[in-house]
Amino acid sequence: MTRTTGTTGTTGTTAETVPTPVGDARITWHHASGAHTVLAVSHGAGGGIEARDLRALAAALPPRGVSVALVEQPWRVAGKKVAPAPKTLDTGWRALWPALERRGLPVVAGGRSAGARVACRTGAELGARAVLALSFPLHPPGKPEKSRAEELLSTGLPTLVLQGGRDAFGRPGEFPALPEATELVEVPHGDHGFAVPKSADITEAEALAVITEAVGEWLTRLAGPAR
Repeated sequence: MTRTTGTTGTTGTTAETVPTPVGDARITWHHASGAHTVLAVSHGAGGGIEARDLRALAAALPPRGVSVALVEQPWRVAGKKVAPAPKTLDTGWRALWPALERRGLPVVAGGRSAGARVACRTGAELGARAVLALSFPLHPPGKPEKSRAEELLSTGLPTLVLQGGRDAFGRPGEFPALPEATELVEVPHGDHGFAVPKSADITEAEALAVITEAVGEWLTRLAGPAR
């Protein structure tokens, strides 16, 4: 059984703990009133749901009818500093998926970096509406020959990629030709965490606005005409 804490109702924020075979996961919900979609996003291997892009999405999307579920993988909930193998990450994600579907809304699977890879690998089998990949780690820094492009190319679902213009794990120009249902949006001057240098002609707030606007418009298109 899941355990829920925080405020209750259809708006505001709640948190729930979800048991999985690899330990307890945690979902922090940012609820939208009259939501039409759930966007579930997980963190990368080097950080948690406090990442700037995840916080920005959680703030910007509920007013647009999207409930945002920030997912903390079991290793992070347990306080470990090193992420486990991809297979273990996928196991935790699969096990918590029913909690994301419980509201009876379409669920978009998403994540940043390692979390994006999990969403790409499992989205179709879990019945996700689409996949959101934030800072997809196309290859390890300095090792373009070790490409992970196949994970992104084989989602089989509408996919949106947000990639920093100077991401050491893969700049937008390094990506191969993408399927018709996959869109790639560049965040100017952004690094792997979407930080921008002070010398850039764009502020961090403006960079984050590129992300929230692109994701918000994409989710609106996926949802179709308002009912």
